[in-house]
Amino acid sequence: QVQLVESGGGLVQAGDSLRLSCAASGRTLSTYRMGWFRQAPGKERESVARISWTSGITYYADSVKGRFTISRDNAKNTVYLQMNSLKPEDTGVYSCALDSGPRSAWDYWGQGTQVTVSS
Repeated sequence: QVQLVESGGGLVQAGDSLRLSCAASGRTLSTYRMGWFRQAPGKERESVARISWTSGITYYADSVKGRFTISRDNAKNTVYLQMNSLKPEDTGVYSCALDSGPRSAWDYWGQGTQVTVSS
């Protein structure tokens, strides 16, 4: 019913930048928040950033503060993640998720896009 598709991943060198996009499509639904997650080999999935659709309030993991910026296009139910000054430890599969409410939960997930940062 609802599909999330990520794009923008790739192989880059340390210090480079990438911009990830995630577009939600399907039946009309409410969007309460969207977020980005990543999972590195051997580690649990972690929340990288999230944004409230109504207020625009953002959250960032400490490891990416000052380097990553999350933004959204409310009309398109699209979320972006601008990643600057990439580090090798940023390597992982980046997935986006959408919370449609009314309960706070990540209801829909994308398949993920690989980000690899070489040293």
